[in-house]
Amino acid sequence: MCRHCREAAAANYTKEEVLLMKRINAIYARQSVDRIDSISIDSQIEFCRFEVKDAEFKVYRDRGYSGKNTMRPQLQELFSDIRRGEIDKVIVYKLDRISRSILDFSNMMEMFQQHQVEFVSSTEKFDTSTPMGRAMLNICIVFAQLERETIQKRVSDAYYSRSKKGFRMGGKPPYGFRLEEIVMDGIHTKKLVPEPEEAAIVQEIFNMYAEPETSYGDITRYYAEKGVLFYEKELIRPMLAQLLRNPVYVRADMEVYRFFAEQGTEIVAGIQDFDGIHGCYLYRGKDITTNKLQDLENQLLVVAPHEGIVASEEWLKCRRKLLANMTIQAGRAAVNTWLAGKIKCGICGYALMSIKSPSGKQYLRCSKRLNNRSCPGCGKVYTKDVEDYVFRCMVQKARENHVAKELERAADCMGKWESTPFQEKRFVLDKMVSVIKVSPGAASIEWKL
Repeated sequence: MCRHCREAAAANYTKEEVLLMKRINAIYARQSVDRIDSISIDSQIEFCRFEVKDAEFKVYRDRGYSGKNTMRPQLQELFSDIRRGEIDKVIVYKLDRISRSILDFSNMMEMFQQHQVEFVSSTEKFDTSTPMGRAMLNICIVFAQLERETIQKRVSDAYYSRSKKGFRMGGKPPYGFRLEEIVMDGIHTKKLVPEPEEAAIVQEIFNMYAEPETSYGDITRYYAEKGVLFYEKELIRPMLAQLLRNPVYVRADMEVYRFFAEQGTEIVAGIQDFDGIHGCYLYRGKDITTNKLQDLENQLLVVAPHEGIVASEEWLKCRRKLLANMTIQAGRAAVNTWLAGKIKCGICGYALMSIKSPSGKQYLRCSKRLNNRSCPGCGKVYTKDVEDYVFRCMVQKARENHVAKELERAADCMGKWESTPFQEKRFVLDKMVSVIKVSPGAASIEWKL
């Protein structure tokens, strides 16, 4: 069977359709961190262009992503184009640009062979048609993975060494604090300093939650009605749960020491350091994967150089109350509707969530209304009805644009929408739509086209 016929069988195209198909080259470039000693994405592309010569090509760029896995937007788009039979050759500057994992690279090569795609590294010449060439390719990937794991281990060891000494390990300061430059052990670093107005709000939050009958919803609703913003946003339950669990706010004393000891936390400081003045840093324990604020066992507690905001008695009362509470989960990957991320409440602008009812039907609820009931919401709207409406509008819009080149893939999916994979539907939606706003009895779409 000829190569074109094999491609036809793999992609479910007829032989005549494949003869009309034009496959192009793909250049893939990745840079995890912009450093002086690392080659830029633009330079990688220039090297790869020598392999392309005069052939047509498409560039895929992933900036700020690690090579430890394949969860990279442009790499996933490349894989989709390969499965659709659009790519003839994949060109990279160096092997570790596309993967630093033996297993991931092995799976990639299997997919490339299945779809008759040639793989080329512009700075490392391998003949993948021979057993020796494939073996050399795998050896190089082994060393790429070894290098990644060595760097990862070195960074991890430095992180735990510094955290045990009480250094702040970066990130945005918790609400109620600002950062101030200090010198610790001869090293320039930063410590937390209370912001008076925000610190007063933090104290008020702990005072309110310490009351047995007070719930998350009571507190979020209270601040929404007062118009108080947290990081320029309204307070929501996951943010509140995180604030109440964080020992950075407590004036840590002997009772706080005993609490964490009972929970199985690794306490780095001596009992004499719990002076009732300073707050604490809670770091994830080494080789521990559980959430540090919810499961305290084997996590790392260090007395910090900053002064706490909340009295230990009040903080412990709230923390013990939290131990019995359900976990408030932050946003997760979309699973219920391909409209996720695009569909908003037409009244408040917050995201609409697709929730499954006991009958099995899914309906849309305003996330702001779910958090604190400060929005009337969009009424009872079934997810399937909105999905059908948006799909019909997308088909009409594609016709109006006469299926421009960037919409060819979208138009192909629309012809077989029911069987189109979930993520592919999300890809098409993202190419065409900026936002969908749903109000009681009405819906509007803002287009990218």
